[in-house]
Amino acid sequence: MPTVAPLDLDGHCVVAAFISDVPHFALADGVVHRLSDGQRQVKAHDGLTCATPDEKSERLLTGGEDGKVMAIGADGSLEQLGDVGRKWIGCIASGPQGAIAWGAGRTAYIRFADGRTKAIDHPRTVEGIAFSPKGMRIGVARYNGATLHFPAADGKPTELEWAGAHTGITFSPDGNFLVTTMQEGALHGWKLVDAKHMRMTGYPAKVKSLSWSPKGRWLASSGAPAAIVWPFQGKDGPMGKAPLELGTRGNTQVTAVACHPADDFIAIGYADGMVLAARIADQKEVLLRRPGKGAITSLGWDRLGRRVVFGSEAGDCGVIDIAG
Repeated sequence: MPTVAPLDLDGHCVVAAFISDVPHFALADGVVHRLSDGQRQVKAHDGLTCATPDEKSERLLTGGEDGKVMAIGADGSLEQLGDVGRKWIGCIASGPQGAIAWGAGRTAYIRFADGRTKAIDHPRTVEGIAFSPKGMRIGVARYNGATLHFPAADGKPTELEWAGAHTGITFSPDGNFLVTTMQEGALHGWKLVDAKHMRMTGYPAKVKSLSWSPKGRWLASSGAPAAIVWPFQGKDGPMGKAPLELGTRGNTQVTAVACHPADDFIAIGYADGMVLAARIADQKEVLLRRPGKGAITSLGWDRLGRRVVFGSEAGDCGVIDIAG
């Protein structure tokens, strides 16, 4: 049976993640709590807006209302990586070779491994940002589509148009597909070799969480009373194929998803605080955590895929050991 080590924090948990296998909980008040030799606190921002582990999960990258971009090491060390003044950091992403990117207002910033930072202005607000797994390329989600850049070069960007507000963005692990979340309760995708569109609609709520299976065969998403899992095995992705629905629970919305790092099963978090694991192959389910306080806002696996860290909008956080 899975065992749960609870952690009751005061405030909204923006991101829960393992950093060098140490559980970290980044709260909206700007404090990051670390479960290393007992609970430790690091004040990273005056208001935290976004956070993500770096490429090797050795540091937690954070952005704040104070316009600062910080990196927090597993030992609690703090390093400032960027400062955009009075603008909020709206989104942040980790890239290859130590590069990171963030969005503030209408500008996307890329900080290369050598510390150089490049700013790329856009006509509309940068709503989401992501690195391609192949080459130094970024994708920016914006109103009416997405924009692709090679930030190390000064060439013309690639514009991918689709009407509506695009709020988040992700590349498939093989770099063949780009998918955005939309304000209207839908995903939109592009096959990058020919810019062919992929429409993934029908969500009753806005999709706030996406996670790729380890080889990119599946894309799991929140925003419905089940985890909606789209097949990406074929050359045209999910077009013409129905998604799987895992962990269906009547009127309770799925609010967070996290695919296992090695196997095809998914941790699923719900609006009532429950956490479930579901296997893609046969849809078998295992209860990981009973309902708690507040909707699950973030889930993350450790490197071995044995523990799941979770956080909720009410600060109801913890670590689940699936091996018991």
